[in-house]
Amino acid sequence: MADILTKTFINLMSKSDPKKDLEVICPASAQCGVLLVGEQNMTRSMLLLVAFTAASQMGIRLVFFTRTKIQNLPLCLQKCLPGMSPESLKKIKFCYPRTLEELLQQVAGLHEPTNTFPFPPALIIIDRMEDFLCGLSGASHRESLTGEQSCVAHLSALLCDTASFLTGILEQSTSSPTNCRIIASYQPKQLSGESDQVLDTLDRYFLLRCTLDQDRSYKAAAAGLKELWHIYFSGSGIPLETSTKDAQLRTSLAQEWQLLMYPDDLIEFCIV
Repeated sequence: MADILTKTFINLMSKSDPKKDLEVICPASAQCGVLLVGEQNMTRSMLLLVAFTAASQMGIRLVFFTRTKIQNLPLCLQKCLPGMSPESLKKIKFCYPRTLEELLQQVAGLHEPTNTFPFPPALIIIDRMEDFLCGLSGASHRESLTGEQSCVAHLSALLCDTASFLTGILEQSTSSPTNCRIIASYQPKQLSGESDQVLDTLDRYFLLRCTLDQDRSYKAAAAGLKELWHIYFSGSGIPLETSTKDAQLRTSLAQEWQLLMYPDDLIEFCIV
């Protein structure tokens, strides 16, 4: 199965993009988790877009964890995902843990038979991981940072273990063996001159990072766009190029895209 995130981009690729007919190449290994890094509202919109695309067009059962209840879809998603059938919506299970402890319990609960029968979820989505990582009350900055790193390592390890467990069930119980994927989002802290050590910890578990960066220059307005976002893939989950046949295409698909949002809230993706 092509990478879910790339499949979503391909599905909404600009019709004017001359590369629209290129072969889809997965930018990540089958066991790779993807971490969306960027502004909260955009990463949530991206996660919802992936979730509804996976359920409606790829038939994937998935679990979506978030602290904030989803009342309505962003207008841009309503326009690009019209007419979703009730059967497709049933493939998405929304869960609203309030604390890190509840999130850990609910992720661990995905191992239980009630969540794996008749088929387990093939996608686990975690929205805004930073919301679950609260600093240690009354602790120093160093102690708080160490606590957050420990918590995120615990959560990430549990996610990887759960995905591996569910992959084993999927391989045995489905006619078309597939893998359970993890996609999570995280907004880095604004640290002057310091690296975000929580993000560094996440990078050890999520082998592919997808960075969303808004272009705030004149380019968006000059092109008649409401917003312009650059999407960069990085990390060890990008496969090494072992042949020259698809080398240029592989690099393009794996490393950089753009998201174009028009004044009427329609969105398109294009390969850079």
